[in-house]
Amino acid sequence: MSNIHRPCHSRFARPPVLLLALLLCAACGVVGKIEEAPGEWVLPGEPTSPPEVEPPPSTTPPPPVPPAPKGLRTVGAWERIFLADWGREHTRDFLPWSNSHDSWDFYNLAYGIDANTAMYRATGRTAYLDRALLYVNNLVASARVSSVLPQSQFKDGYLGWASSLSDPAWQEVPLYESYCWRYVTRMLRVIRETPSLYTSDIYRSQYERLLTFSEKNIFEKWFTRGADDFLYRNRTHMAAHWAFIAMDLSKMTTDPLRRTLYLEVFNNINHGLPNFPSSLRAQLEPNPDHPTAYFWSEKWGLYSQPGQDVAHANGVLAYIVEARDAGMEWTEPDVRKFVVTLNTIIWPAAKSYAQYVDGSGAGDGWFNDGLMKLGRYDVNLQRRLETHTVGQNSQFFANGALNVRLLSERAAQQ
Repeated sequence: MSNIHRPCHSRFARPPVLLLALLLCAACGVVGKIEEAPGEWVLPGEPTSPPEVEPPPSTTPPPPVPPAPKGLRTVGAWERIFLADWGREHTRDFLPWSNSHDSWDFYNLAYGIDANTAMYRATGRTAYLDRALLYVNNLVASARVSSVLPQSQFKDGYLGWASSLSDPAWQEVPLYESYCWRYVTRMLRVIRETPSLYTSDIYRSQYERLLTFSEKNIFEKWFTRGADDFLYRNRTHMAAHWAFIAMDLSKMTTDPLRRTLYLEVFNNINHGLPNFPSSLRAQLEPNPDHPTAYFWSEKWGLYSQPGQDVAHANGVLAYIVEARDAGMEWTEPDVRKFVVTLNTIIWPAAKSYAQYVDGSGAGDGWFNDGLMKLGRYDVNLQRRLETHTVGQNSQFFANGALNVRLLSERAAQQ
């Protein structure tokens, strides 16, 4: 059922950075070593002929979808495939994970939150947004004060969760929370930036409650416990999760001091980490064999091949595509280079996949959590994704639909 990739390990205990005093502080315990995620877990799925399933009703009429670029599968076609698995994945996987008290399950739940948010963005049907909100509301309801978590290494006043997969077991794990919460804050930003949602009492009340929780019990909690340990992580993809969260929060918070801090963290990860001699920008180099593509290592300050593994490159790209679309730091020339990286180096031919971003090794072709989102910028890449048979599940289908929606909107503006 699972597709296991390499583990990621945390290290480097250092004091927090500038502006820590701006946040409300809680007493923090001794930081213990945490063994991070065994790796991304891809839900199973093989291409099938989807049954005819009616889209769920929406509380408001969905906006019209622009015509798809010629020759591309439409949003409606992607939605029909998505619906064939939507109910089963909800019952079997995502709903139980959202009610779990083990934060490792939130790592996998991230895919369900992203899937439903992406399908809402593609179709405007609020049933998908409601499903994502259900999961997040369940997560928040299951949080417990750190001081009552029996094996917590912090024992402070923040709300959170423990995991059976930490070492030792039942400690609090920053990666599992950040991996999930980047999609929580992205969903919240959808509500904030959609007037019909933000002016609705039902959605506005949930938005405000979940934003408050995210600011205090996700970002503030891990920043206060040690930004260098828990935000400025020792691998590109893990730091990218926090750049994603910081970016989203900077666009939603009503507190100018918090906004300053979010932008500081965002800029530090992009341009100059306080605890490593590098940044996301500094890691990127032209691919030696394809200068119009990017090459990078996941290890700060290193530039040797084979570079970042493709599985975790998804985490970097999940952040960069959203930052580009938000008009923050990453640009059209950047994403064009990443498109070449995927289309030419990582995926040079059908069913031929690299393990590393330099094109070496035998990979598995799992692009769901970031790389496939580059299809929103390139019609030819999106056309290739229509025939891609790896990782076919709700996250893949929903982001396929969102890619088409965004390509259609761009075409309509030209």
